[in-house]
Amino acid sequence: MSNVNPGLEPGTTAGPAAAPAGAPAVPLAGEGASPVDRAGRPSNPADVQWAGERRSRLARRVGQGIRWLLLVGFALLFMYPFAWLLAASLKPRGEVFDNRLIPLTPTPENYAEVWNQLPLLSWVFNSVFIALASATIVTLTSSAIAFGFAYFRFPGQKILFGILLGTMMLPGAVTLIPNYLIWKTLGWLGTTVPLWGGTLFGSAFYIFLMRQFYLSLPRDLFEAARIDGCSFFGLFRRIAFPLALPSAIIVFIFEFQASWNNFAGPLIYLNFGDPKGYTVPLGVAYAMTMYSPTAGGHGDYQFVMVASLLVTLPMMVIFAVGQRYFIEGIAAGSLKG
Repeated sequence: MSNVNPGLEPGTTAGPAAAPAGAPAVPLAGEGASPVDRAGRPSNPADVQWAGERRSRLARRVGQGIRWLLLVGFALLFMYPFAWLLAASLKPRGEVFDNRLIPLTPTPENYAEVWNQLPLLSWVFNSVFIALASATIVTLTSSAIAFGFAYFRFPGQKILFGILLGTMMLPGAVTLIPNYLIWKTLGWLGTTVPLWGGTLFGSAFYIFLMRQFYLSLPRDLFEAARIDGCSFFGLFRRIAFPLALPSAIIVFIFEFQASWNNFAGPLIYLNFGDPKGYTVPLGVAYAMTMYSPTAGGHGDYQFVMVASLLVTLPMMVIFAVGQRYFIEGIAAGSLKG
């Protein structure tokens, strides 16, 4: 019998059908590029998915680059005043307001001379004392009042809490004169007591913030402690306040910053007598007036710039230390309304 297969030329073997003459060669699987459709796009699903992922990665990188550019731009924009203040503090008297970020005549001696020109140390001590007293007292009192609103149930509770929140709508100018008359009657004008004494009764905003956190705590926790003989004050001191520490730190930082930057209060209650009793904001304003040529000064504003820069550093340190508590405390306080 013949071993030659019918339909095959001698010396050939069986294989795929030969392509017609002139037809484009199509690579087989594993021989090279994947097949493409008539539009020139890959027809293999794996290649289509790979191309989509590549475009997606490119889009993410472009979006990330734009976000970084925006962040860097806004960071430089907000850092410019601080950079200008730093440059102005290193300039001599005649170059303070030339708007150069690199001083033509660096004068680091300003940082040593400012202590002789201004009672800066006394201003810083007064501001630190007032800020610490206000922040500590308002944190404790607001936390205690907030725990009372969150834990206890009594008639008229919602009405009383609504009145408390309503006080937040009053502008500070409305209560300015009544408060002044109260402190004048008590004989504490010219002292630091009016600047921190009002915090003994808490703050409406801080009470609301702390109450929101206390409402998120399970009531069964306090009921179990009551069964074990814990007093009401013990519930606050041993359970509630330690758990609310992140929110308490937020209240402390907010009040410390508000007291540190407070200008209207010292202007009303301390703006007489020895300038050494001033706080930092009032002292800087006093220095601006003292060095003004219209008030007989010589325009030595470089010392004002040095003082402004030095008194900014404590707030920067406090924010750097407590910044992680901002989002944590506010988020924890908004769990339950």
